[in-house]
Amino acid sequence: MTFKAPDSLSEQIAHYLAERIIRGELKPAERIQELKVTQALNVSRGSVREALLILERRHLVTILPRRGAHVTELNEHNVRSLCMLMSELYILLGNAVATHLRSDAELAPFLAIQQRLRVACERKDIKAFVEDSFAVMRAAYPFANNPYLQETVENLQPAMSRTYYLALDQRKAEMDDFLVLFAQLLDAVVARDLPRIRAVLVEYCQRSCDLVLMALVPA
Repeated sequence: MTFKAPDSLSEQIAHYLAERIIRGELKPAERIQELKVTQALNVSRGSVREALLILERRHLVTILPRRGAHVTELNEHNVRSLCMLMSELYILLGNAVATHLRSDAELAPFLAIQQRLRVACERKDIKAFVEDSFAVMRAAYPFANNPYLQETVENLQPAMSRTYYLALDQRKAEMDDFLVLFAQLLDAVVARDLPRIRAVLVEYCQRSCDLVLMALVPA
């Protein structure tokens, strides 16, 4: 495999490994061997090391002295902690959109994402559904105009994508429920109903958390 600009080589390697972790091809606690990645992707070992540091910042790998990089484990404590934090970050973004929305035209990106989510749901396309779920947040960034919030969400997004993918892979029918919640969220944003925005997003994150925890239980 050959990687090219515009992303840096290390970012591209990190993205490649992140996708494998998110889809479950690299299992929790599995060691990521630098030499194997170097040979498989025909890249330098230094670039792989930098990619692993990027993934550590994004909470997908843990790097231990003399033990190397391992895929982070998913357990109840980590899942609940992540979902609780993401809930508050989502609420900040939702409130920002509601507060700064000036015209119906500014809703267009969200409506387009809603339509793509419907299509992904109909096709049972988990990868597209997860990606467009996070496209919602990115559409909200300009309204928040907060680079620190944006950076925090972006660094946590791969870890959250991993949990969503795990949950939806085992319970595809739940995508319909998320679509309903997203429609309710849009209604609350248009109404500038901040308490309702919080309620919908808390429910959304709690439902996501519950699904992930159920998926972690061995069949």
